[in-house]
Amino acid sequence: MHNGPGWKLTTFIILGMIVGALWGQFGLFDAAAPITGDHWTKLTGDLVLIRPLKLLVIPLVLFSVVAGVSRIGDPKALGKLGGCTLAYYFGTMLIAVTLGAALVTFIQPGDLSEAATAALKASGETAFHANSSLSERVSGQSMQGTWTNILYQMVPTNIVTEMSAGRPLGVIVFALGLGIALAAGGEKTKAARDFFSAGFEALLILVTWVIWLTPVGVFFLVAWTVGTIGIQRLIEPIGWYMFAVFVGLLIHGAIILPFILRLLGGTNTPYKFMNQMKPALLTAFGTDSSSATLPVTMETAEHAGGCSKKSSNFVLPLGSTINMDGTALYEAVAVVFLFQLFGIDLSFTHLVIVVITATLAAVGAAGIPSAGLVTMVIVIGAVNAALPEGSQTLPVWSIGVILGVDRILDMCRTTVNVWGDAVGAKVMTRIAPD
Repeated sequence: MHNGPGWKLTTFIILGMIVGALWGQFGLFDAAAPITGDHWTKLTGDLVLIRPLKLLVIPLVLFSVVAGVSRIGDPKALGKLGGCTLAYYFGTMLIAVTLGAALVTFIQPGDLSEAATAALKASGETAFHANSSLSERVSGQSMQGTWTNILYQMVPTNIVTEMSAGRPLGVIVFALGLGIALAAGGEKTKAARDFFSAGFEALLILVTWVIWLTPVGVFFLVAWTVGTIGIQRLIEPIGWYMFAVFVGLLIHGAIILPFILRLLGGTNTPYKFMNQMKPALLTAFGTDSSSATLPVTMETAEHAGGCSKKSSNFVLPLGSTINMDGTALYEAVAVVFLFQLFGIDLSFTHLVIVVITATLAAVGAAGIPSAGLVTMVIVIGAVNAALPEGSQTLPVWSIGVILGVDRILDMCRTTVNVWGDAVGAKVMTRIAPD
């Protein structure tokens, strides 16, 4: 067992973020001619960090889940671990989205002057229609369609196709079945179990090498983010909306999840575990993708955080696919904010609809940048359908209002998503110790 990169890597990542933010603000940002998505800084960050990490995601999911499940052996023990893991995921997401809905209702960030409201609406509609890729992704979004897509991914017809498309859910289901079969095979399948266990260890070593690219990749990605939106967007009218999201994520990540870890994880030092997970959390912030961060999360959780192999190999790959605490909270805040901005009053019943649909939609959000914007359309549609007949509804293009600042919020909510996965792995270590 190795100890991982340690504090040196954390220091370099933080320095990369700080220097990247300063360069993005003072060297790249230009309000008159903002940089675009294909800027060389983003391309460099993708090439240096995100693409190498994504290269490892599918092999790591396959080998880790097969090795972990075959190591658990007893189907009853696996069933207990799986049931507890799903209960934890949905429970924490429900807490997060309820917190978000309560905060945005209390802060009322959408209660702005007529001039500010009109300006935000005009810029939002322009931004939405100018982003053709987002317009295409949100068209036809529905809860039924999202869950149908999830079910089809869970029962794929070709596992190689799922792997090449980078869809981990089908790979997880296949790996679960294969792991159970290898465990049931006894001595006959021992060689295959050893193969997957050794392959998983080799992949972790490869992950350790790739992790050292994180400071450079984060530098370019943060520079691009700040250079795109500019720090001054934090103090514009939409700043109160951002404040509500930040406060919600902070409360959930720094208070609620540590409390759950202390209560269910049997540890009196939840913040020590948070400190141990810093490389994964900082990588999540920089890459803006829980899927891309998965290799770092697994390596850090096992070798620095003290999570068991059985728990890490099962809980973390599944969590990067379906556990989205930060996304669920963000969607609740964003949707209620937009209804406030358009002057549409939401009753308690409507807020309950937001809570339920945001929780379910977050499960269907891919672990990629800005996926929450797409599934947010489902929440908006559910609330619109519950409004009195003939009353004003919220147009889909309204998400363009928050499009400009979504990247920085996505970085923060992705960090909370990954932290929630890590807490889950630590809690489940009590159920599945090595």
